[in-house]
Amino acid sequence: MFTKGVGDMGLNVAITGIGVVSALGHSPAELYDRLALDEVAIREVPWTVGDPDRTEWWAPVTDLVPPEWMQGRKLEGIDPFAQNAGAAITDALKNSGIETLDPLRTAIVIGTSKNGTQSMERAQFDVDRGGRDSASGKYQIRVWPNLAASQIAMNWGLHGPCLTISTACASSLDAIGTGARLIASGQVDVALVGGTEGGLGWRVWEDGFVPASAYSRSNFGMGAKTDDPRRACMPFDADRGGMVFGEGAGMFVLESEEHARARGAEAHAWVQGWGTLSDAYHPSTPDPSGQWERLAMEVALREAGADADQIDVVAAHGTGTAKGDVAEIHAINDLFGDRAGEVSVMSVKGTLGHPTGAAGAIALATALEGLRRGEVMHTGGTTVPDPAIKFDLVLDKPKARDIDWIQVNAFGFGGQNASLVVSRESQS
Repeated sequence: MFTKGVGDMGLNVAITGIGVVSALGHSPAELYDRLALDEVAIREVPWTVGDPDRTEWWAPVTDLVPPEWMQGRKLEGIDPFAQNAGAAITDALKNSGIETLDPLRTAIVIGTSKNGTQSMERAQFDVDRGGRDSASGKYQIRVWPNLAASQIAMNWGLHGPCLTISTACASSLDAIGTGARLIASGQVDVALVGGTEGGLGWRVWEDGFVPASAYSRSNFGMGAKTDDPRRACMPFDADRGGMVFGEGAGMFVLESEEHARARGAEAHAWVQGWGTLSDAYHPSTPDPSGQWERLAMEVALREAGADADQIDVVAAHGTGTAKGDVAEIHAINDLFGDRAGEVSVMSVKGTLGHPTGAAGAIALATALEGLRRGEVMHTGGTTVPDPAIKFDLVLDKPKARDIDWIQVNAFGFGGQNASLVVSRESQS
């Protein structure tokens, strides 16, 4: 793990397709445009199941039309987290221009942290109201964590590795890294990778996240409380008060260089390195020194065969939590040292919310759209940066700059730390 990956120049796996489902739009371009306009997806919404009078701050996906292959009776058996993934990968495949997938040479790797919690909620609500026989017989299928990956495999008739990764908020970057390594090792030619998340119901929130929030509020700062959605989540702000959950999916088509070039495909960027590790510190609080987050970033750079001096942009985890942001500030400051002020840093969670298991994938999709436009997205919701920051935290509006190398971070509960390094050009 702490040595270089395949070859001397990193993984060098092409990203040829991108698909996004988010609370601010269902394509990379729409998401980017609405982020640039400082649109806020965070709002007070009623629970979809349970107490009809209960509301909570949330950044929900709206107006999503599932792809045709999911329509009809089949849709009844697919939880929203799997619908989001299915829609995003359908768009990613279209974006890639790939026409055929070798069933035995194509992998699927999807990250999720909460999987089918809405379906769990619905089943429990039905049982509480009408007895155990009232729950849908499809309940068990809808809640499986591997439902998103297996539905995609069945629709496209794929028989290669079909994996589900669940490492909290690091899930999608770990899925992308796993898929890239499957390609770089020669096991497959193509990998459909990314992360997805659906919504929460009131019972899961009340019995799960609220107690965790109360337990850790002084340490981690979950569950921002405010009447202003623009101040509900303020990544890296001196006055930040916590995170706001969201939902969505980011999916990518990865290909080996040989496979992509053989069909004349254009690459959006190239996955070069992935670092993943545990800080083994606390269930909800990161090690405040940021040393393990920094090490995850270093491992990704090492596998990429790159130096920290080459990184232009960091798409940060940046959730707006009290201790979480402190650890990442230390990690970025320490890694880049005297050059930190030259590194542009962004977080999308201030206006988009935190889509947990899909967070890293959606951040990557946003950063790659910025790469295409020659810009770095600003950090919405933030007005007064934490005084400990030494890096260039982009504020107010997207910043024009030349970009060749991007690093994406995703740090999750349980000490799950992941980082991904991508380059504009192939390094072969």
